[in-house]
Amino acid sequence: MSEPPIGVVVMAYGTPASPADVEAYYTHIRGGRAPAVELVEDLRSRYDAIGGISPLRRITEAQCHRLADALDGGWRVALGQKHAAPFIEDAVAELADAGVARIMGLVLAPHYSRGSVGEYLARLAAAAVQHELAVTALERWHDLEAWRGFQAETVVASLARLPARTKVLFSAHSLPEAVLLDDPYPDELHASATAIAAAAGLAPQSGSGRLGWGLAWQSAGRTGARWRGPDIGAVIDDLAATGQVDGVLVCPQGFTADHLEVLYDLDVVAQARAVGHGLVFARTASLNDDPAVLAALADRLRASAIKAP
Repeated sequence: MSEPPIGVVVMAYGTPASPADVEAYYTHIRGGRAPAVELVEDLRSRYDAIGGISPLRRITEAQCHRLADALDGGWRVALGQKHAAPFIEDAVAELADAGVARIMGLVLAPHYSRGSVGEYLARLAAAAVQHELAVTALERWHDLEAWRGFQAETVVASLARLPARTKVLFSAHSLPEAVLLDDPYPDELHASATAIAAAAGLAPQSGSGRLGWGLAWQSAGRTGARWRGPDIGAVIDDLAATGQVDGVLVCPQGFTADHLEVLYDLDVVAQARAVGHGLVFARTASLNDDPAVLAALADRLRASAIKAP
């Protein structure tokens, strides 16, 4: 008799399936509190600016398929999302019904933070308990050589088309300062940016008035809390004010797919900010369903499964 498969819950943020789902999606993000009409319309306008809806669901499904193909026999992969169906709990139920021996969790975010990846894993663990399934997880994978290599290659390829005086900015989703107290997220972002920059042959990290590379934050939430900065818009303003930079290249290392925070916050808002200052703007390609990186992730899952009790 063959061994029961190992289940993998691939977790992502989620996105509305259609424009009609925007309000329900926003309400779920707010913990069931309905957003004001103007907030819903603003979010709809952002989706309109990138073609009506985000490609995130399609890309996430493609990432799951790539991962499943790389894992091959003995594994079963299910998609579980944080704010849209199928939810994390749905994925666990699907795998339980399929008779998996245990569950492994993989969040499609390379860097760990208790306020982001930690929340996914907590929901995964709670759902697994309901089905009496053991669960382990890959908490972080920003040190994955294939992922860092992919990022470095996209930086090099993009710089080849940009002015010599171009500043490279590695960006990631901001989080509230209160969440980041004693949290590894900022250090992990700095570590991966440093490694990618070195692999791409960039000059050392520098301030806004010099070339080389720097870190920026983006997509802060609309709350009264203080969020980690500097925001990428402010960094672009500072770069333009120096008169020493002709271009800006953003590498959104904190994200793994084309979605609203990339296609709108960067490609629309940040680009307009840079162009308004007379700077050339570009963004590196997103990981999406790159087969080499997802195969490397599959290898790490296999290695982690061997070590798990």
